[in-house]
Amino acid sequence: MTNTPRLKWKLAQNLEYKWWQRYLKNKDVSEYLQQKTNYWNKLIDSIADCLPSLNGKKILDAGCGPAGIFMALKNNEITALDPLLHKYKELPHFIPDQFPWTGFINSSIEVLNETEKYDLIFCMNAINHVNDIDLCYKNLSRALKPGGFLIISTDAHRSQLLKKIFQTIPGDMLHPIQLDINEYQHFLKQASLEIIKNILYKKEQIFHYYITIAKKADPA
Repeated sequence: MTNTPRLKWKLAQNLEYKWWQRYLKNKDVSEYLQQKTNYWNKLIDSIADCLPSLNGKKILDAGCGPAGIFMALKNNEITALDPLLHKYKELPHFIPDQFPWTGFINSSIEVLNETEKYDLIFCMNAINHVNDIDLCYKNLSRALKPGGFLIISTDAHRSQLLKKIFQTIPGDMLHPIQLDINEYQHFLKQASLEIIKNILYKKEQIFHYYITIAKKADPA
């Protein structure tokens, strides 16, 4: 990693925490947590036909944030990973004790060092926040058991022109990674993952929001 991407990532992390502070400032804690749980349940239902039963599985929530998909996976053994967890503990909306099925680790995906541990990995709204995207995909793939699933969601550029502008000029400081969906899918293939389904989940003016489901091959 060069110093420039590292500094860009650290700035993005600081801005990310400040964004959460502003966003949650006037939100009722109970109402927000229920709303977020409902959101994750709806999303899980929308992709359930592509996944095994989410019951009794070892699952990683990579880049979980203060209110990640771990909230809706209580019948499983969850590890939730994020480099800002030490900061999120300052937010009243982040209440780890409410999610006893989850173990929280304050760390980035770049230093994830587990092999064939998880049945499923969710990386939701996080992969465009990382510093070394190639390393992150490889680490996520390595951490999956053979036959395991990676569910990854992100905003992806619609326009090649705007993508180049955002890559050159910091128009979106929260997200160091600015790519289109084909580039994100290329990283999955480079990490030896088979794309099972790519879902255009939400359309926006500059970005489309995609959920991609990929699978790690079983050994021959």
